[in-house]
Amino acid sequence: MLELSFVRDNLSRVEEMLRQRGADPAAVLKDFREVDTQRRQAITEAETMKARRNKASEDINKLKKSGRDATAAIAETKNLREEIQAREKTAADLDARLHDILAGIPNVPHASVPVGHSAEENVEVRRWGAAPKFDFTPKPHWELGEQLGVLDLERAVKLTGARFVVYWDLGAKLERALANFMLDLHTREHGYTEVLPPYLVNSDSMYGTGQLPKFAADSFRVPHGEKDLWLIPTSEVPVTNLYRDEILDATRLPISLTAYTPCFRSEAGSYGKDTRGIIRQHQFQKVELVKFTRPENSYEEHEKLTRNAEEVLQKLGLHYRVVTLCTGDMGFAAQKTYDIEVWLPGQNIYREISSCSACGDFQARRMNARYRGKDRNVRHVHTLNGSGVAVGRALIAVMETYQDSDGSIAVPDVLQTYMGGLKKIAKGE
Repeated sequence: MLELSFVRDNLSRVEEMLRQRGADPAAVLKDFREVDTQRRQAITEAETMKARRNKASEDINKLKKSGRDATAAIAETKNLREEIQAREKTAADLDARLHDILAGIPNVPHASVPVGHSAEENVEVRRWGAAPKFDFTPKPHWELGEQLGVLDLERAVKLTGARFVVYWDLGAKLERALANFMLDLHTREHGYTEVLPPYLVNSDSMYGTGQLPKFAADSFRVPHGEKDLWLIPTSEVPVTNLYRDEILDATRLPISLTAYTPCFRSEAGSYGKDTRGIIRQHQFQKVELVKFTRPENSYEEHEKLTRNAEEVLQKLGLHYRVVTLCTGDMGFAAQKTYDIEVWLPGQNIYREISSCSACGDFQARRMNARYRGKDRNVRHVHTLNGSGVAVGRALIAVMETYQDSDGSIAVPDVLQTYMGGLKKIAKGE
């Protein structure tokens, strides 16, 4: 969340930022200026009346001590008390309206973020490796998965509905191998601490990372007693909220955490997109990377986090590129985002496999997550997150990259230990 004083003092800049993000300033900011002015006026009037009430109370005491009639002064304090209560209620109502407006304003992009309105205006930063060459026409993963009997979309529809999948046998084992490989890499070589968080979170947690209120339609809500719980859209939500309403010691920063969880997304608005295969699912698995840093180290840690995610693909031997998202394609809470896009030869396309975002203090303000520096002053931490990486999409990339003309799939060297020494996935094995 942006600070109230920042929005108030930089309203024209915020309006321009919203236009750069492809949003309508009038729809997002609504009547911000009027509500803010009325709120401050109500607070000022309440404080002025409190001073008058205090003065009237002193006068009552003086009148009583001198034996004079204090009836008028007593009536005045009663009227002032009622007026103060009315002004304070008005201020509280306006404060709630102001908070709702602020909660709907996205983060301000970093100065290095390219201005643009769609993914076509993202800027490529670098590439790694080369796209594999085949002496046959490579197949997409849904054909390979069906022929090998490792991906079952039809039975998933029977069990639940569209956009779900059942992994069979070596398909399930490959998914598990990928997750274990990623977790071991991040914990043993990159310095992350593994966390296993709940898969259901409360509304405060969803609000803290920016999913609520804006993206409620994209999430699965679970009524639970008098309150709602939410299936996590990413483990960023529970892991980042671990330090909500806490003050960390600066010596602990940066804190680097990783988690492997299922993720649940309703994919509202994506009807008709990616209907083949398992690119866009309601449930998928992901290894997440989360960092808490001091402000001065935020962008350095952002580069490290991105490189950590890239190393997963490098060790798997998967060709990819890194792009900087433009203002119009960037997430609500992000100041800057790198997307890592892996090459899928069976579809002849790059697909996003990780988004690595620096969020500044935007989420920390919503969560009230802070740290105490050497000067004893308390400040908001900076938060970062990224996929390290999406396991299902890594599985897709491995299947399509390592396929052979007979439909078998070679197991990358780094995964063979996790697969019990298996070097190839073939039909009937």
